[in-house]
Amino acid sequence: MEADAELRAEFTDAASGRLRLSVTLTDSCLTVRKIGSGSPVWQHGQEHDLELGLGDCVGCRASQCEDEGDTAAFLSVYFYPARRSWTRAPAGRQRVEHRFRVAAEEDARANLEEAETWARAVRHRASQLVQGLRNDCLMKILIRSATGENDYILLIIHHHDLLDISWCTERKLNACVEFSRVCVSRSVMVLVNPQSGRGQAMSLYTGPVLSMLTEANISHTLITTEHRNHARELVRNADLSQWSAIVILSGDGLLFEVINGLMEREDWDEAIRIPLGILPGGSGNALAASVHHYTQAGPALGEDLLLSCCFLLCKGLVCPLDIVSVRLSSGPRLFSFLSLAWGFVADVDIESEKFRHVGAMRFLVGTLLRLASLRTYQGRLAFLPARENSTSSSVSFLRPHTSFCDSVQRVSHMQQETSNRHECEGQNTHNNSNDKDFQLKNDSKDNRLPDNLLSPIEDPVPTNWTIEKEQEFVLVLATCHSHLAEELVVSPDARPDDGHLHLLYVTAGISRPALLRLFLAMEKGTHLSCECPHLIYRRVQALRLEPITKPGVITVDGEQVEYGPIQAQVHKGYARIICG
Repeated sequence: MEADAELRAEFTDAASGRLRLSVTLTDSCLTVRKIGSGSPVWQHGQEHDLELGLGDCVGCRASQCEDEGDTAAFLSVYFYPARRSWTRAPAGRQRVEHRFRVAAEEDARANLEEAETWARAVRHRASQLVQGLRNDCLMKILIRSATGENDYILLIIHHHDLLDISWCTERKLNACVEFSRVCVSRSVMVLVNPQSGRGQAMSLYTGPVLSMLTEANISHTLITTEHRNHARELVRNADLSQWSAIVILSGDGLLFEVINGLMEREDWDEAIRIPLGILPGGSGNALAASVHHYTQAGPALGEDLLLSCCFLLCKGLVCPLDIVSVRLSSGPRLFSFLSLAWGFVADVDIESEKFRHVGAMRFLVGTLLRLASLRTYQGRLAFLPARENSTSSSVSFLRPHTSFCDSVQRVSHMQQETSNRHECEGQNTHNNSNDKDFQLKNDSKDNRLPDNLLSPIEDPVPTNWTIEKEQEFVLVLATCHSHLAEELVVSPDARPDDGHLHLLYVTAGISRPALLRLFLAMEKGTHLSCECPHLIYRRVQALRLEPITKPGVITVDGEQVEYGPIQAQVHKGYARIICG
């Protein structure tokens, strides 16, 4: 059968077996139409056609009739199309199952083989469609760097528009893979924290998650965490060769454990590339909301968000994910994927823990309580601004209609940058004062992912950094993703691999009503256009924060860390996330 050949057959409805149906499978959809008596199945009109897009299909299954006296087989196809609200806007996904009775022959085995042929064809074409939609619209051009080393300039072009220009090593050429094919031979590790959120994670797994994974024929092993850092210990010591992905059904804290566990392995460079999936089962669910946001779908909360993320997991496309190296004044460094917070946001996060039983509402309660006794925090802040034409620029930060011809000058400029790349890195090392001492003081394994933009935390920041005056802050927040919670869009233009920390800070002097208005605007991601004089937003590559007010709270990915000087650097695209 040719790849683009149509597959046609006549089935009947599974419920009664009396309604005749013409079913046609193409590369993009499954078409079903009712048949009148005596009408050929492929000459019927289009007015009553039901077209089911394979882009919404997660799986297909053939089965034998349970009645031993019935020779029929059944074909079940599972779709999760987007619902439409009364405004016609997308309003989450809904499960739709279409079941057909296959009884063209009197032989039960022949009917089952026919149903299995269709099931394989549906699964194959749905899988090919997902990868094809990405590959058909993107053209990638590689230009070897002038250094003669294994570095390239990667141009990604959508039709005639330049979407992205970035550095690309041989390792990153394989950053996007088709996860659904890998799952055929290896299982998925599903980690569930039964205590996350309101303690409903296990019921979410046994409900919609298990149902969809079964429909998608994704083999998986469920592991429930039993104590703090259990997931960290598990992935640090696990044989990852038996897993095709690690999926977290919990809040963001469990993924924080997983990433740090992977980075603690001897084979960290390979381990950190295992695809990571996120399913919302906690209170904040920031990364899950961000992954959904990156699909450009409408807002989704609760079970709608869970279905969306599980659907993306079943589709299985993988994209690079930035990770952030975080250094404290003592102890080993940490690795973050989400946020660093000090002040108001960190206080709310930690103080609202006692309201965990109310789920996501804990943050609203905590915000109102903290507003009632608003604090300010004395400190110093410095950062390395992201260059607008830097190689870490995201798709969303480039002009949306830049033509290929207009980009030639940018390519020429990048070739010049490439030839001087190692010289620039040498200058960064020089700015870091005493880099060797820095590595020995912080971690004997720092060579696994060098922070070439940072100085030792007790030394002045490099000269090319921006230093804010010592002042009082209400909050300092640096995020890697669009969302900080399901209903909090702090950096609407962020992308999972843009190579930026999105730094927001609010200085003292803002009134309680003005701060409340900012947080209300964050629900729609419109706070950056509020023209609040106390709100500052910067895209940065690295930062340092030195709190003076004591005591206080600093959080990394929602987890409280040592209070004191802290600095961080983003590393572009080092991990991988399943993003559909």
